Amino acid sequence: MSRSFPTILLLTAWCSLSAQKKNEGFVLQINKTIAQVTIDGDERDEAWRSAQKADNFFMITPMDTSKATVSTEVRMCYDDQNIYLLAVCHKKLSGPYMVESLRRDFAFGKNDNFLVFIDPFDDQVNGFAFGANAAGSQWDGMMYDGSKVDLNWDNKWKSVVTNREDAWVLEAAIPFKTIRYKKGIRKWGINFSRLDIRVPEKSSWAPVPRQFPSAALAYSGILLWDEEPPQPGTNLSIIPYMLGGLRKSHIPVKPGAFKREMGLDAKVSLNSSLNMDLTINPDFSQVEVDRQVTNLDRFELFFPERRQFFLENGDQFSNFGYSSIRPFFSRRIGLNAPIIAGARVSGKINKDWRMGAMDMLTGKVDSVGLPAQNYAVLALQRRVFSRSNLGFLYIDKQSFAGAGMPDTSKATSTPYNRNLGLEYNLASQNNQWTGKAILVKSFSPGLRGEDWVHAGSLQFSNRHITAGWQHEYVGRNYTAEAGYVPRRDHIRLSPVLSRNFFPKGGPVLNHTVRIASSLYYTPQWKQTDNDTYIAYTIVMRNQTNFSTYLSYDFVQLRAPFDPTNTGKDTLTAGSRHRWNAIGMEFVSKPQRLFTFGFSSRYGGYYADGTRLNITTDIGYRFQPYVSMAISASYNDIRLPEPWNRTRFWLIGPRMDVTLTNTLFFTAFLQYNEQQRNVNLNTRFQWRYRPASDLYLVYTDNYYTNPLMVRNRALVLKFNYWWNL
Repeated sequence: MSRSFPTILLLTAWCSLSAQKKNEGFVLQINKTIAQVTIDGDERDEAWRSAQKADNFFMITPMDTSKATVSTEVRMCYDDQNIYLLAVCHKKLSGPYMVESLRRDFAFGKNDNFLVFIDPFDDQVNGFAFGANAAGSQWDGMMYDGSKVDLNWDNKWKSVVTNREDAWVLEAAIPFKTIRYKKGIRKWGINFSRLDIRVPEKSSWAPVPRQFPSAALAYSGILLWDEEPPQPGTNLSIIPYMLGGLRKSHIPVKPGAFKREMGLDAKVSLNSSLNMDLTINPDFSQVEVDRQVTNLDRFELFFPERRQFFLENGDQFSNFGYSSIRPFFSRRIGLNAPIIAGARVSGKINKDWRMGAMDMLTGKVDSVGLPAQNYAVLALQRRVFSRSNLGFLYIDKQSFAGAGMPDTSKATSTPYNRNLGLEYNLASQNNQWTGKAILVKSFSPGLRGEDWVHAGSLQFSNRHITAGWQHEYVGRNYTAEAGYVPRRDHIRLSPVLSRNFFPKGGPVLNHTVRIASSLYYTPQWKQTDNDTYIAYTIVMRNQTNFSTYLSYDFVQLRAPFDPTNTGKDTLTAGSRHRWNAIGMEFVSKPQRLFTFGFSSRYGGYYADGTRLNITTDIGYRFQPYVSMAISASYNDIRLPEPWNRTRFWLIGPRMDVTLTNTLFFTAFLQYNEQQRNVNLNTRFQWRYRPASDLYLVYTDNYYTNPLMVRNRALVLKFNYWWNL
């Protein structure tokens, strides 16, 4: 397994020899305008008459072998402050557009939309995405890994959408201060994506094979500037907040506590491509609560980061490694202690180098004996070949006075924990070969030897075949206190193979057979887990999806485990369990106002038991103002004594009300029978200016059986984005 690095390096070199950008011939000229551009959704401005037009889009889905049947026209220009974009999205079918709501960062597949993907360094890896749905809701994010978009990124830009009988029109102004780019680069990567759900059809200006997302920067075209893009000049943003709130604990009974806080975030552009973020006494009370899940896992569950400060260029830190091997996981910071202050520098140094450095200080918590701690992280990334890169990561978690005292997130609060890692990310020019190899070592007091991680993966994907391999080794003493590594002391092998079929006619768009395994072994190569399945999926031309699978599981427990996670009893370490299961999943077509989906699983379980799981999602929208949905999951587990029969529900109704694209109300209820908890979260948001908000958040927690109030909280928060 230690041969992963040279193998992937050789493959990258072979894939990159004499490689050129796939869609180099798709060029859109962008010229400076002296005419004023008014952002009102009207294409009759003087500036648009002389702007070059990008049209004749290519179809991506349902098939990528022809031009799009839905016409789209795009124009771009700029002045000293903004990049301007005009997109005229013609209709093929008469009638209303399809949107989910006016909510910002809408679900891509549930809205008629237009998106632009910008790659300022033309490195085909990192960039920015902007867009809107047909009702005018904005969609923006930072791009990483060549095709992924982090929608948690939020910044200042302006757009307006107007609707005509034959088309809907998007007009937008993106300030140069909003994006990061390097002085002197006149050739940027760019592509445009259009989704019309009613046809249904997804298309792009520069053609993208259907097995890849339209955001794939490997298939972007060229945005050619008539002269160097202007420098944004002084770029300093101050974002203060004020907060007032009341919190009352009923179990245990405590007097109500009034909360008054102030804090500050700041963004400082060190240059046009490198940014510094500062925060003092940050507060994240407006962040939506995590969605609860039924937990039948033996290991810690993963919940994604939602806090704004950690998100810009956060992929450099958080995407190092694999989903189950993350040396750094920002949610560890401030999990059980207040964040006092933090700073981060991130961005591109030049076309080949990217960097990120972060330092966060958390306060002590006397009630649990948790000392103050400092988290320092350094990430460097160097592009190699055409689209691949080498990465370096260093993490230092340091405790101050009181080291060794109890830590609520770990068994003890050690004086320090450090991780040092190298990573190689492979991405071939045509994106058909992708892979990763990592090598990480941890440093902790009293732990020596078997404190390494090394892992590698390689995947080939084309129109018909996807074949992949991943392996990993995590040592017994490897420790990532600031990371997410739920499982240690193992070797894992994960092969996968799938085959796509494309009928020439009929209602079926494509169907796929997939087989995959996840095999775990001890370092002595004794098998402890085998999760193998074969699945068959059908995708209809109207976008309805149906899949079914057969699975085989084997588990030899390495620690005692309660198979219901309800605290009744545990199975003994070393016990062996085998079972088979069958399952299916259905998702209705998104064109309708009423949507639904369900999944089910029935089969064996631990201790020769059985488990039935049924999950359903139902939604209805009164577009574009109200979207209602309910998710429900039911588990019926039958085991020998002392568990016998265990049944529990997880129910989560949700309502989104979007009165305008600046006024939002969300109500989210979660009933978790397994955890004996009911949680209500409501949030009102008024975006009174771009990136400036007023929040009113109310939360309520209850015990079940009997129904008893645990705690309640009401928070009013105000922030303002001030550009200097």
